[in-house]
Amino acid sequence: MRNNKLTPYLFLLPGCIILGAFIFYPMLQAIWMSFTDYNMITDPSFVKFDNYTQLFQDDLFWKTLTNTLIYLVGVVPALVIAPIFLAVLVNQKLKGIAFFRSAYYIPVVTSLVVAGIAWDWVYKENGLLNYVLDLLNIISEPIPWLTSTQTALFAVMVVTVWKGLGYYMIIYLAGLQSIPDSLYEAADIDGANWWQKMIRITIPMLMPFVLIVTIMSSIAAMKVFEEIYVMTGGGPLHSSETLVFYIYTEAFDRLNMGYASAAGVILFLLTLVFSLINLKVMGKDNSE
Repeated sequence: MRNNKLTPYLFLLPGCIILGAFIFYPMLQAIWMSFTDYNMITDPSFVKFDNYTQLFQDDLFWKTLTNTLIYLVGVVPALVIAPIFLAVLVNQKLKGIAFFRSAYYIPVVTSLVVAGIAWDWVYKENGLLNYVLDLLNIISEPIPWLTSTQTALFAVMVVTVWKGLGYYMIIYLAGLQSIPDSLYEAADIDGANWWQKMIRITIPMLMPFVLIVTIMSSIAAMKVFEEIYVMTGGGPLHSSETLVFYIYTEAFDRLNMGYASAAGVILFLLTLVFSLINLKVMGKDNSE
């Protein structure tokens, strides 16, 4: 009997060991390191809250934090709403629909380096985007999408949305295929049109999946790094630099590991707060 009680814990043990070694231990070490002055060469020295005090007085930290929040507000709604319509589109029982599902998913599996090079070509002043806009007489002169402080961050946001659409579409597609057909058949009998079925059946039944996508896309937006690194390097004039890129620069370019750890703790707390808010708001809607 005692062995039977221990069996579930034995199954959990490998996962707990992996989580402890690669998640919880590094996290606790980063928290401890945030209270030290450590440059990866000399031994760390305890400096109490000096890193946090310096952090809150750093204008660049506040700029990167602002950029991160702008990124969050700009990217998350698009990644929550647009994939729903894509999922509805590819959920049709049509011949060859598997091709379109694969086509929409291709950006997800595309290397970010390759995607960055491709989008860099699109965004060049003599690139495809400016060519099309000029052809449509929308612009009178080329727009420096990645080299202007006004447009660089938003240009990178588009790439994040482009890469994430297919991933979240698959999550919604799984949710759509779990909705009973009888609900739509009953709506057809009642004379409901496409939009009424979308509002009254599809979206309410997808709310648990909307919660998952909202949390996942919020976390992804808060820790965006690869797109910034590949396409702009945080420039120009830090206009596209996000908090994770700032942490990377402080840690590995300036070797301020303690200071970078303090910024990392702030990022962790912000991510936790946003996740709890999403759970509170969206979870309440689901329960109702």
